[in-house]
Amino acid sequence: MIKTIIFDFGDIFINLDKSATPAQLKQFGVKNIPDSILSTNQEYEKGLLSSEEFFNSYKKEFTSIKKDNFLEAWNAILVDFPKYRLEFIKKLAAEKDYQLILLSNTNEIHIDWVKENISFFNEFQQCFDAFYLSYEINFRKPDANIYEYVLQQHNLKPEECLFIDDTRENTDAAAALGINIWNLEPTREDVIDLFTTKKELFS
Repeated sequence: MIKTIIFDFGDIFINLDKSATPAQLKQFGVKNIPDSILSTNQEYEKGLLSSEEFFNSYKKEFTSIKKDNFLEAWNAILVDFPKYRLEFIKKLAAEKDYQLILLSNTNEIHIDWVKENISFFNEFQQCFDAFYLSYEINFRKPDANIYEYVLQQHNLKPEECLFIDDTRENTDAAAALGINIWNLEPTREDVIDLFTTKKELFS
């Protein structure tokens, strides 16, 4: 029996264009990104670097990049947040049938953009019993410790949880801990169809 639903944010609620940031960075002269920078991206998602340190790591590698261009490219992945998904989670929260948790790999620059551009973000955040952003808790998916952290924080049984994420490695990692999963495919599935798509878990 599902008692807790754990949601990802990107491509579950807010639509993403994952090809946009690399494409824009190339326009600004950032090409052939080395593994060291990819590692830096992950450190930034874990909150182990400040936003200034993060930008400087790119500036050191790609000296021609300007900060405003970098921020424009970095945020290009973020597209829009359809209002009907807000209505879905508001209704779910009002019904109080499930504990609702958000668990997102994200970073300060992206969340700053969301706060500035998504007028109902605070209303969205208030729908959840807990709201975990990777850069605030210093863990990131698919590392097992991020799921263990959430389970421990709320004294949850894995078999009573459903985790929804669009990235296969993230749902695989949760499933390995005994958590029920929905690896949502954003090009053909939508979170608002949760109770029809995964009805076997709620019957």
